[in-house]
Amino acid sequence: MLVPPHGGRLVDRQLDEDQATDLIESAESLGSLTLNERERNDLEMIGNGAMSPLEGFMGRHDYRSVVDLMHLSSGPGWSIPITLSTKSDDPEVSPGDRVALRDEEGLLWGDMLVEDVFQADLEAEAEKVLGTKDPSHPGVAYLEGLSGTYVGGAVRSIRRREWEEFARYRLDPKETRVLFRARGWNTVVAFQTRNPVHRAHEYIQKCALEMVDGLLLHPLVGQTKKGDVPAEVRMFCYETILRCYYPETRVTMSVFPSAMRYAGPREAVLHAIMRKNYGCSHFIVGRDHAGVGDFYGTYDAQMIFDRFDADELGIVPLKFEHAFYCRKCQGMATMKTCPHDSNQHVFLSGTRVREMLGRGELPPPEFTRPEIAEILLESMKSRESE
Repeated sequence: MLVPPHGGRLVDRQLDEDQATDLIESAESLGSLTLNERERNDLEMIGNGAMSPLEGFMGRHDYRSVVDLMHLSSGPGWSIPITLSTKSDDPEVSPGDRVALRDEEGLLWGDMLVEDVFQADLEAEAEKVLGTKDPSHPGVAYLEGLSGTYVGGAVRSIRRREWEEFARYRLDPKETRVLFRARGWNTVVAFQTRNPVHRAHEYIQKCALEMVDGLLLHPLVGQTKKGDVPAEVRMFCYETILRCYYPETRVTMSVFPSAMRYAGPREAVLHAIMRKNYGCSHFIVGRDHAGVGDFYGTYDAQMIFDRFDADELGIVPLKFEHAFYCRKCQGMATMKTCPHDSNQHVFLSGTRVREMLGRGELPPPEFTRPEIAEILLESMKSRESE
């Protein structure tokens, strides 16, 4: 039996076709709040149940409880505030108002029944959630661009599957749960990535796969930072490596349309909770999960799980050390299993890989599979010629 959703019930705030038509007609007479890219991602994740038990953007009680205590005010563990900030051109709203939710171009994405309007302490949010007030952190920079007035309330979202990228891989939590049951999987491990899979990733995924029935490769295709490999290139890499090096009956892939916060430890917890909602019993937490720059310690994202009781989150974090290819061992290893000096280890930073690709060189097969290296090289050439 699959793990239950967080909070015990899978939320569904998505409108069917008839309901969406009614909303589109009625929204013409409503005031509108504007969603930025992150908020649009969050609206989808609330709507499809990935953020269960949330039914909307947080009001002040949940917001403060999450920022200060890493729990929702009703009790369940939760590590990142999910909020909607007013924009300069938005009308004033009050509890009880129903408002349309639109993007910057005016396109309708859903609606909200306003339950709370409050002023947030963005500086405290940055310090407690992100662990820093340094504006060079992308999450801090995001907060500094907000008005500080948050609007909370239950939402409804409109799905536009025919407009979406990677539609065949965009499975909602209720759909992954059906897929896992159809395959006879009771235990499933999820792997979060926003980078092309290299040999270290492959190694820890396959180690995890020895413990469970199936693997969900769950690449993030929501908002990321400048410089990350484009989502379409990453998806081609994932398709290639799964086809060539993984057992077809024990792996599947679905995109994870969430926005990155780069919040390190706290975001690792959120990623685990959301994968639980997709039906996963285990979640891989590697080095510097969801980190950026030098803001977090190498294994901070693993240690934060020790702050929760074993059954509090309802998903098992699988904590892996940094993996590498050892020339002496002639295989993949970690410091837990390899006795050899670091000069025998093949490890390349993202910067080093980009430098090699920029010179037209392929990273060595000890670092990444040749098929993946070729895809990355062709992508680099295409971007440089644009």
